Amino acid sequence: MSKLTVFDHPLIQHKLTIIRDKRVGTKEFREIVDEIASLMAYEVTRDLPTMDVEVETPVAKTTKKTLAGKKLAIVPILRAGLGMVDGIMKLIPAARIGHIGMYRDEKSLEPVEYFVKLPEDIDQREVLVVDPMLATGGSAIMAIDALKKRGAKTIKLITIVSAPIGVENVQAAHPDVDIFTAGLDDELNEEGYIVPGLGDAGDRLFGTR
Repeated sequence: MSKLTVFDHPLIQHKLTIIRDKRVGTKEFREIVDEIASLMAYEVTRDLPTMDVEVETPVAKTTKKTLAGKKLAIVPILRAGLGMVDGIMKLIPAARIGHIGMYRDEKSLEPVEYFVKLPEDIDQREVLVVDPMLATGGSAIMAIDALKKRGAKTIKLITIVSAPIGVENVQAAHPDVDIFTAGLDDELNEEGYIVPGLGDAGDRLFGTR
């Protein structure tokens, strides 16, 4: 079974509470989602491999750690996932970016895939799938399916707010994919929104309704 990590860092929890507030406007919402993504990226990348290299400081030569060159890819689930990309890229500027487009059918609430564009060497990269919301898990499962179909082997899912049923569904479908989230909320309502949640992340990021 995959591992679920719920971040309890005070800065992450403080910022998450801010964006839950319905009075927060698009600009501030977008900026704070970016900040939360950066903070989460520290923990998500904790297990990246390192190697020893020799470096000469102004004082002496020494041997210290550097990243061992593991290739990374960040794959947002469109469109809301785009709001998390820049925050992670600040820490991992060499990562490649892929895109998976999904929309939710308003009647069935099921995800529909409409676009997939990934780095050619996706099979050689550790993939970070990002989407602010993990509700039923349908979009995340379909996105991970699309990645595995194209050869991706090491995948992590990063979300800001998750519902328990979404976590359970992703773990059941993809037990090899670890899940990282800033908030594990109570449930889904009849419309498929996370409760208490933060509303529609895509609308709040891009100022649409």
